[in-house]
Amino acid sequence: RKLERKGSGSSQVLRAAGEQNMALSSHLAGWSYKELYELSVKDPETFWGSIAKERLTWNKPFDQVRDCEITSGKINWFLGGQLNVSVNCLDVHVAKHPDRVALVWERDEPGTEVKVTYRELLETTCRLANTLKRHGVNKGDRVAIYMPVSPIAVAAMLACARIGAVHTVVFAGFSSEALAGRIQDAQCKAVITCNQGVRGGRFIDLKPTVDAAVKNCPTVQHVFVAQRTANPTPMGKLDIPLEEAMASESAQCAPEPMGSEEMLFMLHTSGSTGKPKGIVHTQAGYLLYAALTHQYVFDYHPGDVFGCVADIGWVTGHSYVVYGPLCNGATTVLFESTPVYPDPGRYWETVQRLGINQFYGAPTAIRLLLKYEESWVKKYDRSSLKTLGSVGEPINHEAWEWFYNVVGDGRCPLVDTWWQTETGGVCIAPRPAEEGAEIVPAMAMRPFFGIQPVLMEEKGKPISGNDVSGALCIGQPWPGMARTIFGDHKRFVDAYFKPYPGHYFTGDGAYRSKEGYYQITGRMDDVINISGHRLGTAEIEDALDEHPAVPETAVIGISHDIKGEVPFAFVVLKEDPSLNHTAVVKELRGLVATKIAKYAVPDHFLVVKRLPKTRSGKIMRRILRKVAMEQTGDLGDVSTLDDPSVVTEIIKAHAQYKSLTSQNKS
Repeated sequence: RKLERKGSGSSQVLRAAGEQNMALSSHLAGWSYKELYELSVKDPETFWGSIAKERLTWNKPFDQVRDCEITSGKINWFLGGQLNVSVNCLDVHVAKHPDRVALVWERDEPGTEVKVTYRELLETTCRLANTLKRHGVNKGDRVAIYMPVSPIAVAAMLACARIGAVHTVVFAGFSSEALAGRIQDAQCKAVITCNQGVRGGRFIDLKPTVDAAVKNCPTVQHVFVAQRTANPTPMGKLDIPLEEAMASESAQCAPEPMGSEEMLFMLHTSGSTGKPKGIVHTQAGYLLYAALTHQYVFDYHPGDVFGCVADIGWVTGHSYVVYGPLCNGATTVLFESTPVYPDPGRYWETVQRLGINQFYGAPTAIRLLLKYEESWVKKYDRSSLKTLGSVGEPINHEAWEWFYNVVGDGRCPLVDTWWQTETGGVCIAPRPAEEGAEIVPAMAMRPFFGIQPVLMEEKGKPISGNDVSGALCIGQPWPGMARTIFGDHKRFVDAYFKPYPGHYFTGDGAYRSKEGYYQITGRMDDVINISGHRLGTAEIEDALDEHPAVPETAVIGISHDIKGEVPFAFVVLKEDPSLNHTAVVKELRGLVATKIAKYAVPDHFLVVKRLPKTRSGKIMRRILRKVAMEQTGDLGDVSTLDDPSVVTEIIKAHAQYKSLTSQNKS
């Protein structure tokens, strides 16, 4: 189909000063952002079809751009096409520039970075892929990766992609129980891990966590153990030393051609029920969307050094440390350390030493760093920076201003990106846009190509006009979106497509400004955001409820000046005079750390006699939130409570708790 353009559209939005960025596709060269966006929502077939044809390397071309029926959660893109993701991320670039640096591993100790070229990464990936194959890992098998950010972890992801195995990366801070739950859910055949991790000057044992997890995972046949440190680790009958096994394998491995809609990876995320859901992403659509958003949201140009400081255990690490940048042939930074090791200048010293051009981090880290002297930033040369980005939660004004003015010297566009594990890549961000378009502080602003935001009122009607708020939905499918929840398509449909039929429901609320820009206002369900990590309160409650002395609990999120939100637990104890409350709370802390992870442990525990419930038995969390936030002057409607006197009890208990904690502090 010949593409007709409306209007002269002389503005070359997709061009940085003096340098032409790669056009979306040859058909779309010279189109303005507005024209491209309109085409992407009005004629997605033409828009995505022309880009996918040129931007991805196919074994077999696709014969249908999309086949979607959003109400039933049926999402298919680039049907009939076959490709291999690792070929698109490695071989394509090795053929053109084998010695270009693919990865810069910024290890824990400053100044000890390791550079890995595209050729070296391809060889490592092939050796690892051959090792997996030799040990019976085949196309479609699931492999758990429990590793810190490192080149071998990236190679493990790409090796799975090369042979058509499905990886599920589990953040290396999760407990053995949380790891076991994810391995069991995915029915993994193998686990890839390291002996230890290194972070903030400390060694963290990983292998013992895996050992404890796989005891309860009968599907696991092999555990591959890489050596991050020289410290020995006991090896059992399932264990295979990874580097040794790889050394005897060939550095070539024929890539498996994969159908566009076959699984690439799954990644577990918290929902409003206790059990984490295994979000499934497939091959072509995910890769294309990650690559395109990486290029246009961050204004990436060939030769740039892209610095996303996320962990590969989260979706940000998948899309903007690994798949997006590598598909674009970029140099991507793997950050192993913490923002304050060995001191609060670490990020900016790294920017100077590695010459980072785009810096993408979390508001929680920025809020932590702005508490220190500006000299920690100013003493380092940050002139290489061209774009700053924030991810994980809405960024507050103070953090935005500091990041923009102190770190970026007021000269780098700051993109506040809104997206989710389920969306595959950035959906709303200030860029791309027309050249010189305004950026409003602390606002995600503009939808990416193909994303059609819709604000819904409670009854499920779209809200028109501007200066309005509602439930944020997306009106039509896009290539990067999740396809299902592993093993539970009904839950997928119920969570995302049932609430507002014909739309994808994000779970977030949003405000559309007078100018038509979008601002995310936060979750609309019982999910809290701790340091940019999503955690369902039900998951914490499930862990607490396992304590024999605890008949019930309610966990809510309250705001925190660095972490954004922290869990606050209201705990009902059994009526037993011999119970030591302090000891029980200590045990509860341990339970959450063991069942989930240390970061999930509530900051506050308030022991109460009972919880505020409606007559039908539903806990009124809204009231608990008001008590915890000390906003009891306006409790709203309490008429539906079974016994309103419970509120007075809880307010009193909270006042005692506050005075105790302030005495302890002083």
